[in-house]
Amino acid sequence: MPSAPDAPEETVGSLAALYLGNILYALEATALGFEQQGQQDHAAFYRGIARKLAEARGRESAGGAR
Repeated sequence: MPSAPDAPEETVGSLAALYLGNILYALEATALGFEQQGQQDHAAFYRGIARKLAEARGRESAGGAR
């Protein structure tokens, strides 16, 4: 179904920004699951992804506040 002509284009970046809180929550839930299974390396991997996303959002926000 085509979008309206004046509607902004949905990109991976725009969708990730919109749903970042949900994504971070899901990554932490995944990390907790791995932690409960004793798979610390897997948990650390998913927390690392979440940390990178959160830091990037922080830099983005700080740049826009100037």
